[in-house]
Amino acid sequence: MALKYKTALITGGTKGIGFGIAQVLINEGFRVAVTGRNEETLQDAIQQLNQVKEDCALGIVADVRDFDSQQNAVNQVIEKWGGLDVLVANAGVGHFAPIESLTVEQWQETIDINLTGVFYSVKAALPALKKSKGYIITVASLAGTNFFANGSAYNASKFGLVGFSQAVMLDVRNDGIKVTTIMPGSVATYFNNHEPSERDAWKIQPEDIGQIVADLLKMNPRTLPSKIEVRPTIPK
Repeated sequence: MALKYKTALITGGTKGIGFGIAQVLINEGFRVAVTGRNEETLQDAIQQLNQVKEDCALGIVADVRDFDSQQNAVNQVIEKWGGLDVLVANAGVGHFAPIESLTVEQWQETIDINLTGVFYSVKAALPALKKSKGYIITVASLAGTNFFANGSAYNASKFGLVGFSQAVMLDVRNDGIKVTTIMPGSVATYFNNHEPSERDAWKIQPEDIGQIVADLLKMNPRTLPSKIEVRPTIPK
């Protein structure tokens, strides 16, 4: 099915999963805005994305922990391209430690970015998405259903994100808005200060998640995959 969607906003889109999604969507004919907190990193990402297809990428300095920042990002997309069709709430952070050594600051940052930040992004984008009968895609994790040692903050944020996304899906489906949460396992990204290398070839690649997003956007309007779990074929 041909894509009816034309513009997308991706939070945390300067590298990793967000950047991989942006690359795939631009190849599919999208105009894509990506957000990030670091101006230099953002501009580097936009330069790379514009090499995929010229003048199809917009960089916006924004912080998902600030609602006004998210509203400004949505406004910039609308001002430049006339509307917003797809929100990909991807920005995330991970702090992993036993509860005894997990700091209050680490807990708060994890919840603020991974959970409250998605609420802010969705809340800011919702009026535009109602007009376009658009699509909300949240990037959660298998950690949203599978708890593990040293993961109390991350598990809490991702369990909450899965619940939030599924409840929002029920809230907005009668407005013609689709909501899907993607729950990846191991992905070859820079997450948690990891440097991707050839040793990560067995993992899901960021562009694989991008392909899932493109496939969702092409799906028949009558069908809504509300939650997708995705794992490496062969775990290590």
